[in-house]
Amino acid sequence: MVGRSDAQRDVDEAKIAAVLRSGSERCIVGDSPQIRTIFNLIRKYAASDAPVLITGETGTGKELIAHAIHDRSPRARGPFRVINCAAIPPTLIASELFGYEKGAFTGAATRKKGIIEAAQGGTLFLDEVGHLPADMQGYLLRVLQEKTIQLVGGVDQIPVDVRIVSATNVDFTSLIDAGTFRSDLFFRLKVLTIHSPPLRERGHDILTLALFFLRKFAGEMGRGEMNFTEAAQRRLLSYGWPGNIRELMAVVQRAVVVCDDDTIDAGDLEDGFVPELVPSPPAVQPAPRPANDTVRRPRTERRRSAAERRGELVDMIRQCGGNLTEAAENLGISRMTIYRLIERFKLDQMIQDIRNECREEDRECYAEQTAKT
Repeated sequence: MVGRSDAQRDVDEAKIAAVLRSGSERCIVGDSPQIRTIFNLIRKYAASDAPVLITGETGTGKELIAHAIHDRSPRARGPFRVINCAAIPPTLIASELFGYEKGAFTGAATRKKGIIEAAQGGTLFLDEVGHLPADMQGYLLRVLQEKTIQLVGGVDQIPVDVRIVSATNVDFTSLIDAGTFRSDLFFRLKVLTIHSPPLRERGHDILTLALFFLRKFAGEMGRGEMNFTEAAQRRLLSYGWPGNIRELMAVVQRAVVVCDDDTIDAGDLEDGFVPELVPSPPAVQPAPRPANDTVRRPRTERRRSAAERRGELVDMIRQCGGNLTEAAENLGISRMTIYRLIERFKLDQMIQDIRNECREEDRECYAEQTAKT
């Protein structure tokens, strides 16, 4: 690999082969200083039962870190439960988290355990915890402080033995300043912290991960051993990776499918990139290209500029009154994509302002109707 000695390459290959032989889907691959720091913190935090907050951009492997803490902890034999706080409608999240009693609402034919109770004796991973609705934050704070829950429609306090590990890709300071997240809950969640770095800051871990995915997907497709040219490796290092490890995985998987031989060149990667989101200059100066080293260039003239895409996104969110699910549907994209774009364009505060404006308009409309009656 570019910038790696033969001995380092041999070590990388041996580690990748060991992970693939294990068949595990939960291995953290890499040897950068940031990843070594994370491994050290995982070992320390696993021995504790204190809450952990994992920060970092979308797609950096925060759930893998949470699972690694659980797997090395005394709770490893217990369940590991995951809930994405941004993926569940606010009207349903209470019953999903805490469960409900029979007859609590229409359709509640039997008592149902919530995910907190289902994680008894194990670990609960709260992904995208910054999107937890304000009315649920007090209840979660009680779980952390009192170790009890109350089912929807219930009256009894049920003791729970659960470790809370949470993750966020948003800036809590802005959420707290805007009044959308409780500071006391934030301080309870961040007793222990780990930052999961973006892929672009992990140096040659990019090539190690790319090689890992290459071996994985080539094996699944029966392609035998495949490799990257030096031009492809330099391109992998120079790209900005807005989608982080998830994007790298998708780019490599696509390259394995479209590549006609056993060596992936830079041209096999280009169509998988999203250059309008990452105007990133090359991090590594490429050597002069040989005459036969043809690289397909992205058709940037067919792509919208980042400013145009940002403007379209803001306009749609404003039209939908800050409802991100509705905005995503109208734009024809997924909820995960719209959250990624919001993070990329730093729209969190703008969205909060839009929602506040809509609430104020609703209150004024209600006041006018009340006055008339």
